[in-house]
Amino acid sequence: MSISIYKINKGINKPIEFKGLKAQYIWYLGAGVLANLILFVLLYILGIHPFVCMGLVGMSGTLLVIQVYRLSQRYGEHGLSKKFAYRQVPHAIRLRSRGVFRKVKTKKR
Repeated sequence: MSISIYKINKGINKPIEFKGLKAQYIWYLGAGVLANLILFVLLYILGIHPFVCMGLVGMSGTLLVIQVYRLSQRYGEHGLSKKFAYRQVPHAIRLRSRGVFRKVKTKKR
């Protein structure tokens, strides 16, 4: 008879977190790093001095990291998507006619 030992996953239903970044902000930072890599390649191909390329990419990368961490701390896991969704909600509903309030007559059989 063997004894089975099961490990319990206590992190279930918790958001993914990596060094303080929560949920989708990890993807935003990854996309920004990829964009910086492409920027460096384009500047290098255009013939700009490599130290200038590294300086520009380094500054933009620093600003990217600061901004993504700021968004992560300010809005949390779902806050930024809730903010974007709230922009889609209309401020007022305007009706030009009263047709929607008229009672629809049904035929009796």
